Amino acid sequence: MNPFLPIKIFKGVLILEVCGFGGAYLLYYRMDTNQDFRQKMNRRYPSILEVYYKCNEWSGIYGRRESDKETWLSSKN
Repeated sequence: MNPFLPIKIFKGVLILEVCGFGGAYLLYYRMDTNQDFRQKMNRRYPSILEVYYKCNEWSGIYGRRESDKETWLSSKN
């Protein structure tokens, strides 16, 4: 058995974790800064948008969900 195999596996797992965290952060940042993107997420992946709203509420940021719904309803009319 190659003595460096566990190190390679550890590096691979670490790289995957860093990429996953980076992707999650980029998704959160995009939703946080772009209301149109949040509307698209609402249509395609409402459960992910719900997690975004819950994370904001847990961290003390309230009113974003209501603001989005109000804006989206007024744009339909």
